[in-house]
Amino acid sequence: MPWQEQTEMSLKREFVRLTEAPDANLSALCRRFGISRPTGYALLARYRAEGDAGLAPRSRTPRASPRRTDPDLEAAVLAIRDAHPRWGGRKIERTLQNRGVADAPRASTCTDILRRHGRLAPPEAQPHPWRRFEAGRPNDLWQLDFKGHVPVADGRCHPLSVLDDHSRFVVGLAACADERDATVRAHLTDLFRRYGMPWAILTDNGPPWGNPHPAQRFTALSFWLIRLGIAVRHGRPFHPQTQGKVERFHRTLKAELLATTPLPDLPTAQRHFDAWRDGYNLDRPHDALDLATPIDRYRGHPVRSFPDPLPPIDYGEGAIVRTLHGGGQLTFRRATYFVTSALAGQPVALRPTAVDGVFGCYFCHHRLGDLDARAQTFTHAYATAEAPMV
Repeated sequence: MPWQEQTEMSLKREFVRLTEAPDANLSALCRRFGISRPTGYALLARYRAEGDAGLAPRSRTPRASPRRTDPDLEAAVLAIRDAHPRWGGRKIERTLQNRGVADAPRASTCTDILRRHGRLAPPEAQPHPWRRFEAGRPNDLWQLDFKGHVPVADGRCHPLSVLDDHSRFVVGLAACADERDATVRAHLTDLFRRYGMPWAILTDNGPPWGNPHPAQRFTALSFWLIRLGIAVRHGRPFHPQTQGKVERFHRTLKAELLATTPLPDLPTAQRHFDAWRDGYNLDRPHDALDLATPIDRYRGHPVRSFPDPLPPIDYGEGAIVRTLHGGGQLTFRRATYFVTSALAGQPVALRPTAVDGVFGCYFCHHRLGDLDARAQTFTHAYATAEAPMV
């Protein structure tokens, strides 16, 4: 069974790296990556015998792939810097070590080499020391955001970034034609099938996952995630540092790719995104990870399988189930209450509270608000806990 052409090398490298986890299930990984078990076993055997060279298409496989042991270490340092103009001495040192270069120079020596050859840019201002938060495990929390838009020949490209909070592993980087619900939902479905579903997702308050209006804060996309058992968190309005990891990732993406690489159309943009994501996840030492690569912390991640198709919603015994009208209202005891238009046509449950005549209103596990049948009012529930600063 063939690999997807656009991301073939990237996916192969991810596949073999994920198989290195102590509890890796090769059959399950083959299913998630859409390949047959014979293909997976053959690829893994070639990788163990030849390294990365064994992952290349056989018609282009080199006759030999000797480890580079260039005695001119300065040339090696400068070559890495030329390939990654934003990298400093620490990343270059770790990269040389990862490549198995004997007697790799220390980070300070790499920095001196860059300085002697005029490769160092003026120092950047130090960012404000935000309070750091990190999810405890891979797939506990993903951060999502669009990196604005960049022009292409036939319109605009909207880069959609999906970042695992614990490992900084870029789960997805998609060249989208728009920022609509259907576009995001399709990309997330593909990611859920390959990497499993996270327990929570952190986004800003803009569409398609948020709405600044209090009564409509959760959108149809948010409720789709909630139905999948994924908690949806919104950052504080006008505080982009709440999504600090994905914001910082976008700075790197802009500096290393968007600002330097022409993107004539969406397919070409996606090919550049795939290649750059490959290097970011598998090769690039990350300062926040003590110079480990994101794949080192992401592999072995727990997987919650994507349910396909979605099972019907079951509220259990004792729940009063109502289907929201087209405008997002429900009718109860001859009165009509506005809940949310994002759930038009969906069933919600009313459950009695400790106060007589007051009912909690729920969609799946998510509490929408309180319906007071005595005063014929509906009070929306809003998430008041702020997402952690990162």
